[in-house]
Amino acid sequence: MGARGLTLLLAALLAGCAVKAPPDPVELRRQALPRTEVPERWASDGALGEPVADGWLATFNDPQLTALVEEALAYNADLRLSGARVEEAAGYARLSAASLYPAVNLLARGGGKLSGDNSGLEGVGLIASWELDVWGRVRYGRAAGEAQYASALADLEYARQSLAAAVAKSWTLAIEAKLQRTIAEDAIRSSERLLSLAKDRQRVGRGDAIDVANAEANFETYRDTARQLDLAYRQSTRALELLLGRYPAAQLAVADALPAMPPPVPAGLPSQLLERRPDIIAAERRVAVAFNRTGEAQAARLPRISLTAGVNTISSDLFLLQDRDNPVWSAGASLMAPIYQGGALKSQVEIRNAEQRRAVADYGSRALRAFNDVENAMSAEFTAREREQILVRSVAAWERAANLSRVAYEIGSIDLRPVQQQQLGVNGTRSVLLRVQSEQRVQRMNLHLALGGGFGGPGTNLHDRIAVKGDADGTIIDIHRVVGNGSTEVEVPAGGWPAGARLRLHAFVALDSVRAATPAAKVECKPTTSLLNKSGFECATAGSKSAEPMRRDDYLEIALPPALTAPGAAIALTWSEATASAR
Repeated sequence: MGARGLTLLLAALLAGCAVKAPPDPVELRRQALPRTEVPERWASDGALGEPVADGWLATFNDPQLTALVEEALAYNADLRLSGARVEEAAGYARLSAASLYPAVNLLARGGGKLSGDNSGLEGVGLIASWELDVWGRVRYGRAAGEAQYASALADLEYARQSLAAAVAKSWTLAIEAKLQRTIAEDAIRSSERLLSLAKDRQRVGRGDAIDVANAEANFETYRDTARQLDLAYRQSTRALELLLGRYPAAQLAVADALPAMPPPVPAGLPSQLLERRPDIIAAERRVAVAFNRTGEAQAARLPRISLTAGVNTISSDLFLLQDRDNPVWSAGASLMAPIYQGGALKSQVEIRNAEQRRAVADYGSRALRAFNDVENAMSAEFTAREREQILVRSVAAWERAANLSRVAYEIGSIDLRPVQQQQLGVNGTRSVLLRVQSEQRVQRMNLHLALGGGFGGPGTNLHDRIAVKGDADGTIIDIHRVVGNGSTEVEVPAGGWPAGARLRLHAFVALDSVRAATPAAKVECKPTTSLLNKSGFECATAGSKSAEPMRRDDYLEIALPPALTAPGAAIALTWSEATASAR
């Protein structure tokens, strides 16, 4: 090949190096929502157009609710599943990028005169190979792995937001169940007084057996309702305990009043929703995954070019190897072009194209549901707010009517039935009012989740959970992820920790640094890029390498050196996750 031909070949190879980018958000929305015109403002009444703010949990001003959300984020079992998916996606992302680098293999054989396989050959060879990613197959795979990791991170964030909202709603419903039971108990007491009055009137000749039977039937009906509400209360507390990772024993202490209703929440603009909600961001990243998988499949139909190099030395005790110098160096290149695969490669491209269309359709479906979630939550809350005002006036009117009827019955001007009807109206309307007040708060929480507003923030007072416990193997300092960063001080008892101490960090998906220090010593751990480090972390103590941390289940375990755990020492612990931009 002449110089001109070589130049043309290199130009063709460089032209083939370009890797296409997945559709940007504007193009993706055009494909996924071809007939949907997003309005400039929300259609529901009462929507505020100011930007959506994080920290909605603090707006309810309920410290007990905040503590429950923190507990759920630390110990909920389903959330651990989402965290495991992130770690899995991170592993696949690293795996997909591995082919961008040369592969080096060592081959050795021996075993005496027969060399283990009767060949008589002994030797060692070092072989390196590197595929030139001319058509972008490997880079498409790496981009797909990175997009899958980003999607898993967004799914994890939405799972955390969903869990916080579920705890808040379950807490509200448990309080409502408790208050509904209180209303039923009030109704029992009222009906019991009416039954007693009916019996007294029958005894003095001013009433009859019909009034007594009606009063007794009404009393037993209220008792049955109270038993049903008692079961509903126990079931609601059990549901909340499951979210917290506790045994469902229905022993959770529930507040005596609903959280105060916060002021109207800024809802932003419809056009901003798809850029903010984590589940929509995750769906957008899955489109990128499918796009890159399609590019990977298309590039797999083109030739693969690889460079190889090696060095080896071979000897034999059975026969003479002629014309051979040891060691022998070699270098070369290879090309492998698929000629006929029975249509497998073409089918693979068709499958990836179908997966890409499915991902785009899924994005469109989720986007429309997101808009619907916001509109429904705002409409439901607005309606509940109006109904609350109506029902407050209705309860007051029913109570006036019930008081007048009771007085009329006591002086004998009416029989018992109007009194019972009035009392039924009071209790029924109080129950409906409580249901509407609870629904108003639940819809507010639904609205926060639908808008993609974060529950945490500076004013929320959420912290990672820390617990110190001892077992037969030593002392364990457990840190469970809630917000992903923090600090604390742990006091070593005067008797010390004879069996040593270990630090365990649970459910951290992007841990950036861990530091434990006393005035006398310190240990600092950071991520490492070493392929030989199984934990992905390395620690240093006073400038020298410390024991390697261990990965176990969902936590990273770091053994604290004895210099840090002297009796009476105060160990200052700090930890943090990498920011989203650094992941």
